Amino acid sequence: MPAISLDALDLAALLCSRVCHDVISPVGAIVNGLEVLEEEKDAEMRAIATDLIKKSARTASAKLQFCRLAFGSAGSAGALIDTGDAEQVARNLLADDRTRLEWTAPRALMPKNKVKLILNMCLIGAAAIPRGGLLKVEVLGEGDDASLVVFANGPNMRLASGIPLLLQGEPEGGSVDAHGIQAFYTGMVARASDLEIKAEASVEGVRIVASPAAQT
Repeated sequence: MPAISLDALDLAALLCSRVCHDVISPVGAIVNGLEVLEEEKDAEMRAIATDLIKKSARTASAKLQFCRLAFGSAGSAGALIDTGDAEQVARNLLADDRTRLEWTAPRALMPKNKVKLILNMCLIGAAAIPRGGLLKVEVLGEGDDASLVVFANGPNMRLASGIPLLLQGEPEGGSVDAHGIQAFYTGMVARASDLEIKAEASVEGVRIVASPAAQT
């Protein structure tokens, strides 16, 4: 099946829909907490509402910072981005007791599309372990010969069936919706970086690899 291409406006709309979906929940929780503070007189309930607002604000901020780097411009064309910044936004996004992020990639300046690719691969890996577990990020090799690897393992581990085709730009049914746009976009970023990307699930875990064509 040949890879499909999306109109620029459709791509922008679908990505915006995805970002909005990610931040609606914590922003809604902040609104609910503020309503409780306005109406509730009980000190204990007010403390619970305040805690909810603080946690939800941190979550919303972490998601927006992650999305800015993973989907946004993040500098001019050809810009280099510190992988340490990518690690930090990934850690902030996954700051819970369920998921352990093992980031072994060396700190370096990397082309922005490859940094965006790593972060989007992390999203796919995290989605494969909804109950938490291990998410491991590696960069094997150097420069143009480097391969990017994300490995995920945890309870109820599962790679959504449509992901491999979406990464290749060949979605089932020949169209992409807001649910599948992130994986489709990941494939687009990989190809823009002259990398081939694959995602596979085994008993050991879910492995997502983006490598130069000669290495695949």
